[in-house]
Amino acid sequence: MEICQLSGHFFSGIPLQFNYRLRKSARTPRFLTYANGVSCYQTEKTGQDSQNRMFILGMGFVGQFFAEELRNEGWIVSGTCTSMKKRNELQERGLDVLLFDANQPEMGTMNTLKSYTHLLVSVPPIMGIGDPMLQHGELLRSTMIDGNLQWLCYLSSTSVYGDCGGACVDEDFLASPTNEMAKLRLVAEQGWLNLAHDVGIKAHVFRLGGIYGPGRSAVDTIIKQVPLSESQKRRVAKQFTSRVHVADICQALKASIRIELSRRIYNIVDDDPASRKEVFAYALDLVEKKWPSLVKEITSHERAEPFVQKTTLKGEKRVSNAHMKNELAVQLLYPSYKSGLQSIIDQIENPF
Repeated sequence: MEICQLSGHFFSGIPLQFNYRLRKSARTPRFLTYANGVSCYQTEKTGQDSQNRMFILGMGFVGQFFAEELRNEGWIVSGTCTSMKKRNELQERGLDVLLFDANQPEMGTMNTLKSYTHLLVSVPPIMGIGDPMLQHGELLRSTMIDGNLQWLCYLSSTSVYGDCGGACVDEDFLASPTNEMAKLRLVAEQGWLNLAHDVGIKAHVFRLGGIYGPGRSAVDTIIKQVPLSESQKRRVAKQFTSRVHVADICQALKASIRIELSRRIYNIVDDDPASRKEVFAYALDLVEKKWPSLVKEITSHERAEPFVQKTTLKGEKRVSNAHMKNELAVQLLYPSYKSGLQSIIDQIENPF
């Protein structure tokens, strides 16, 4: 991949306004309220115990993968979701999950957050509102001041750069989002960075490319013969789409915890921006080679039509990951969609 060295200016966004007051230097004992309503007395911890407690706002695809990795490494991990059905499913997998509505945050959950040292924010903006947590800025700020947080990361998107005509962009490139959701993400980035700075904790923003991984990939879409969503159909027309395997997102998150740098923005993408057409053509070839009987069930034209269609491709952007590699020292597990998809299909024993 061509390494980009670009100059430019970072979009400062719209800083949130808070009532400033000094962060408390002394910590007091507190009560923890868990999802089952049971409270227990919690005192200040030091050493390794205080460094290994992760709270994930928004237990989506990345959050679940990250939670399981951290639990395997001995972390205490909790997270949130918005439906009882999903909460039950995640708890069956051994994950500690709380029901939480970011539009109307409950004090029990906010109090629980105080005992955690690390916070991953994976909640998308809401049209007409913006970031649902930042609208409760003073409540959030007081919770963070009274708690034990040391690190925060907000998961954003490379969509904040907008259409750059196929140019190669890095984190210094002027962000010019072209749709409302991307504009809200850009504002949220600055809001979380400002909030973390105000309360004195280390913070990062990750601008993620298209996320894929086991159960969520071009291979899975072809096997399940799932129709493309409207957003997926729109992405077909893009000449360059930067993407990243969920395992590489997780290793980048862990690397950002270890470094001393703060208020950093990182593009988290692989080395191989490619069109959706190219990716699905490769995935289709993998499926054909592994399960010939599966692909014979439908004609080649019917199989390929939803995924590899003729279209006039328009260049959008190629996203540089140089800062991720240089500052976080991340060595990609899956530098290309080819290695990522190969790994995914290797793990699938029965496609039915």
